[in-house]
Amino acid sequence: MASMITCTTWVPRGFAAPFPTKYNFDEEEFERIAALAKLQLDDAKEDLEEAEAEAEEEANGGESKASKKKDKKEKKDKKKTKENKDGDDDDDDNNNDASDIEIDEDLKEYDLEHYDDDDEDGDGAPMAMFGNIKSLAYYESNEDDPYITLKDDPEDEDEEREDLQILATDNLLLAAKVEDELAHLEVYVYEDAADNLYVHHDIMLPAIPLCVEWLDIAVSKPGVDKDATANFVAIGTMDPDIEIWDLDTIDCMYPNAILGQAGSGHDDADGKKKKKKKKKSKKANDEYHVDAVLALAANRKHRNLLASGSADKTIKLWDLHTAKCARSYSYHTDKVCSLAWHAAESTVLLSGSYDRTAALADMRAPGEQPLRVGVESDVEQVRWDPHDPNYFYVSTERGIVHFFDARAASKDPSASKTVWKLQAHDESISSFDLNTVIPGFMATGSTDRTVKLWNITAEGPSMVVSRDFDVGKVFSTAFAPDKEVAFRLAVAGSKGTVSIWDTSTNPGVRKAFGQKVPTRADGEEVEDRLVAVDDDESSSSDEEEDGEEGEGSSAEGSQDGDQMDEDED
Repeated sequence: MASMITCTTWVPRGFAAPFPTKYNFDEEEFERIAALAKLQLDDAKEDLEEAEAEAEEEANGGESKASKKKDKKEKKDKKKTKENKDGDDDDDDNNNDASDIEIDEDLKEYDLEHYDDDDEDGDGAPMAMFGNIKSLAYYESNEDDPYITLKDDPEDEDEEREDLQILATDNLLLAAKVEDELAHLEVYVYEDAADNLYVHHDIMLPAIPLCVEWLDIAVSKPGVDKDATANFVAIGTMDPDIEIWDLDTIDCMYPNAILGQAGSGHDDADGKKKKKKKKKSKKANDEYHVDAVLALAANRKHRNLLASGSADKTIKLWDLHTAKCARSYSYHTDKVCSLAWHAAESTVLLSGSYDRTAALADMRAPGEQPLRVGVESDVEQVRWDPHDPNYFYVSTERGIVHFFDARAASKDPSASKTVWKLQAHDESISSFDLNTVIPGFMATGSTDRTVKLWNITAEGPSMVVSRDFDVGKVFSTAFAPDKEVAFRLAVAGSKGTVSIWDTSTNPGVRKAFGQKVPTRADGEEVEDRLVAVDDDESSSSDEEEDGEEGEGSSAEGSQDGDQMDEDED
C-alpha cells in the first residue's frame, strides 16, 4: 500500500504542554492494559471458535456440533485405550529411564522438563504474552537497574528534553497517515518564524484513520479534573471504535479512552466483569457504532460533547466525562460522512451524508425530523460560515460547492434552493476549508491534485489561484486557527507528504486580500513560502508534474467561468 495522509487538523497555540511527559508504565497502567488486552484476546478466540465451527459444519453437511463433538471424543477414547493396552509392558522401562535422568542443579529453577506442557490455567493463557512486559516496569529509573552499567548522562537528558520542547509560538499539526500497511497519527511541530516543520512524535493506530478531531478537554486522565483544559485527540478509523489519546504524553501504549463496544458494554449492572462477553453486534444500535467512523465534531461550548458520524448511517453523541454514548440519531438513510456544530446555536448540528442531503438538527430533540437541503450527488464535506452563522457550505463528489441559507431550509430536501453554487473542480472535492480570521477566504482541494483559493464576495466566488503541491490526490486542506498564522494552509494527500503554504506570499492573494495581508517595511515583494518535510522513502505511483514548484495560474478579481447561476439549472 502506498503512503498517504487521509486527514489533518491543527492544534491552536498555547494548548500543548511546553515539555511533554514520557509514558509511565507503572503497576496501575499495567493492570489497565492487561484487562483491555485480555478482552481483545477473548474476542479473537471466540471469533476463531465460531469460524471453525461454521467451517466444520459446512464440511460435515450440516451435522450438529454436539454430535460431532461426541463422535470426536469417542474416537479419542478408543485410541487412548488401545495405546494403553499395547504400551503396558513398556511403561515401567520408560519410567525408569526418565527417573535416571540427572538434572543440573542450576537448571532446576527453570523447570525445563515442563517447558512444552500446556498451561491448564484458563485465566493465565490469554495473559501469557504479557508475562515479561510487567518486569520492564520494575525499575523506574536506569540508576536503579543493575543490568545497565552505562548510567544516564545529565547532559543527554537535557538535550532530549530540549528536543521535545514545544514553544508558545509553535503550532501542532496532526496528520493521520497510512504507510506500508501501518496506520499512525503523526504529530508535527510547525515553527513559523524558522520555516521549520518536523515530526515530534507519533501514535500507532489499529486501522486506517478516516477522521481526526482535536479536543481541549481531559478524557479519562487520572488525577486531572474532568473539565480541565487539556490537549487530546479523537481518532475515527475503519474500526467502529473511537480512540482518544493524550497528545502531551509520548510513547503511549494504549489510548486513554475508547468510545464504542471495546470501551464499554463489558460490565454488568453491578460493575462486575462478565464471564463471557456479548457477541459483537453488526446491527445499528443506540450504544455504539458498528461500522467505520467517518466524521467527528467536538462542541467548543459544551466541551464534554463529541459527535460522530458512521458508515452505519447513525450519528452518535458522546459524553466525554463518562466515555458513553448519550444519544443516537438515525435520520440519514446512508453513510454519514461530515459533521459541523453551529457556532452560535451550540446544540444545532449540521451533517452531510451519502444520501445526497445535508441535515440541520437540534440535538435536544432526537425524535424530531431535521431540516434538510438536497444536492446533486454524494456529500463530501459540510461547513458553517464562520463569519455569518446563517449560512453554510456543502461540497460534493462532482466537484461542486453549494452555498445555502439555513433559514430557507425545510423538511423536504427537494425544495431546497442554493444562494449560489460553484463548479470548483472537475473531480470530487475531498476537502475544503474556510478561513476563520479572514472573511471570504476559501480553499478547496480535490482528487484532481489541485488546490484552489477563492475570494467570496457579495457577488459570489472568484478564483484567486490554482496550484499543484505535488502531494498527489488532495485529501486535506486546512487553514491554521490562530490570527498570527491565519494565512498558513496545510495541504496533504495520497503521496503521504504534508506541506504548509504561506498564502500571503502569493501575488494573487495579496491583491485579493490586500488590506489584510501583512506588508514588509521596505516595501519589497515577499518570496513564495512553502514548508514541507522531506520524505525520501515515500512511494508514489503518481506521475511527475512538469514545471517549477510554486507556479500557479491566477484569475484575480474576475468571476470564475465555471460558476453556475441558480437560474441556469
